[in-house]
This record gives sequence, C-alpha cells and structure tokens, in this order.
Amino acid sequence: MRSSVFIAAGAVVMLLLGLLHLAYTFRGPKLHPRDADVTARMMAVSPVISPQTTMWRAWVGFNLSHSLCLIFFGALYSYLALRHSTFLFHSWFLLSLGFLLLLGYVILAKLYWFSVPFVGVVIATFLYLLGVVLHRA
Repeated sequence: MRSSVFIAAGAVVMLLLGLLHLAYTFRGPKLHPRDADVTARMMAVSPVISPQTTMWRAWVGFNLSHSLCLIFFGALYSYLALRHSTFLFHSWFLLSLGFLLLLGYVILAKLYWFSVPFVGVVIATFLYLLGVVLHRA
C-alpha cells in the first residue's frame, strides 16, 4: 500500500501543476508576454500553417492542452494507484508509460521552462519511481 501512496503523491503533484497552469492560462497576466506590443502582434498575426487562427489563440490552446494533459495524468495515475493498485502494478505498459511521460516532462522543463515546474516535475518523477521500486522490493 505504501508504494501506491508514493505513486499517487507524484501524480497529485502533476495534477496540481496542471490546475495551476490552467488557472494561469485564463486568470491574470502570468502567461502573457511582458511586452504588450508582443501580445497585440500575437493577436493579429496568423501562423504559417493556417490563417484560421492567430498566434495568440494558438498560444492559449497550447497552454490549455498542456494543462489538460497534466490534469489527466494526475487524476488517472492517482486513481489507479489508490483504487486499482494491483492492476497498475501488474501492467508494465502503464508503469512504463507513466514514467516515460514524467521523464519527458523533466526534459521539457529543463530545456524550455523555469525552475518551479522543473523542481515540481522532478519531485513527481522521484515519488513515482520510489513507488515502483518499493513495490518491486
């Protein structure tokens, strides 16, 4: 049971990061450019791929989809760890998939983001791996 709690704790860290990111996407200026002229240009200019949207709408959409993935991962893996741990621990596919997603977020956070999400994702990954290792021990 203790191993399940570590996986759930790591998943909850991701869930909270996703919820915070979702809030920042729609509330306040935290995900806005510091330069108002850049925001205005993003609202006026379309990406090369399609004139049907603007860079601003794409930016909001990317942030929203990113938030939803974090929320989904956190909700799914915390649920599986706490309510269906036998199923989770007997599925190398799900355990590997969860780890690979977390590892991908660690790499993204290190390369493209800033220290707070990086530390959060590293903590989540550590807790997840601790849960897997404790279960196998």
